[in-house]
Amino acid sequence: MKNQFLQFWLLDPICTFLNHGSFGACPIAVLEVQQEFRARLERQPLRFLGREFEGLLDQAREALAAFVGAEVEELVFVPNATTGVNAVLRSLTFSPSDELLTTNQEYNACRNALDFVAARSGASVVVAEVPYPIESPEQVTEAVLSKVSDRTRLALIDHVVSQTGMVFPIAQIVRALSDRGIDTLIDGAHAPGMVDLNLTELGATYYASTCHKWMCAPKGAAFLYVKKERQAEIRPLTISHGANSPRRDRSRFQLEFDWMGTDDPTAYLSVKSAIEFMGSLLPGGWAELRARNRSTTIAARTRLCELLDVAPPCPEEMVGSLATIPLPDGSYVELQDALFEKFEIEVPIVPFPQAPHRLVRISAQLYNTPEQYEYLGKSLLSLLHARFSH
Repeated sequence: MKNQFLQFWLLDPICTFLNHGSFGACPIAVLEVQQEFRARLERQPLRFLGREFEGLLDQAREALAAFVGAEVEELVFVPNATTGVNAVLRSLTFSPSDELLTTNQEYNACRNALDFVAARSGASVVVAEVPYPIESPEQVTEAVLSKVSDRTRLALIDHVVSQTGMVFPIAQIVRALSDRGIDTLIDGAHAPGMVDLNLTELGATYYASTCHKWMCAPKGAAFLYVKKERQAEIRPLTISHGANSPRRDRSRFQLEFDWMGTDDPTAYLSVKSAIEFMGSLLPGGWAELRARNRSTTIAARTRLCELLDVAPPCPEEMVGSLATIPLPDGSYVELQDALFEKFEIEVPIVPFPQAPHRLVRISAQLYNTPEQYEYLGKSLLSLLHARFSH
């Protein structure tokens, strides 16, 4: 069945692309906006970067702030969520008596950053074991709180887990940790555009996320949210002109992050267009888009579980636009390569440290169809049957 929305993307129609979650996919209309910004920059670089850039960046930030429910003064752009997480972790000072709390499902890049700062300071990393499969979101909160002690200084927690696709009960976790006086750094890479997000109501101390995934902005557009009272201690990874700027018309937080040296800022400037374009594709705007993608994901997960004869690994309330289904043990690399090489299906087979040891992770964006997930399921059955028949 032809998908009416595929025309808005550059995606190869021959490939069954079920991996929007990894790097997103930017619509043609938004890429055209970015290219026009690039053309303006190159026509007169000094005028653009020296006179126009700051105002354009503020416009993009205002649109982003409205979209994620934050105050404009609380946001800065960064190239990716990992950079945002690193900026926070490497700005804070820890001691050997401190404990840094995370879960066994934390994104590997951010877990590496946590381990790095812990090793440098002598702090301890404490890991909450969140089960998978799981029966209820309360189990996540219980697992996290069971590891809290009077030495817990900071908690790094995913909002939507990359490995398992599960939407954590992040508001409940943040509230419980805040009540105990513990700061929270939320890795929200998948959340904006997938779930309804209001950072002011959420109340996390720090929140790092992307715009290029479910918001469909160009690659290289992400953001860091920091509560106003904590901004003085958060510095960018690159120290540049803002560090000693005499300006008083904006915070040092924004002065430092907004200019870290010459770069191509057009991905940031295109965020406003991405929000507007994606919100225009359905009559109900972003609310309908999120609901449609979630409905597609749940239906696809149900069908794949039927085909593979496995139980859904988490309740539907923990599903957004990503979902994982457990697979029999085996090489995840070989299976992912075989799906692409034999069937032209692009979907991640995710390694998992505990049984089940590999998962297939599906994504749903407007350009996906039910037939694509059916094709994936039957292709998986073919490959798994071939393995077990030898």
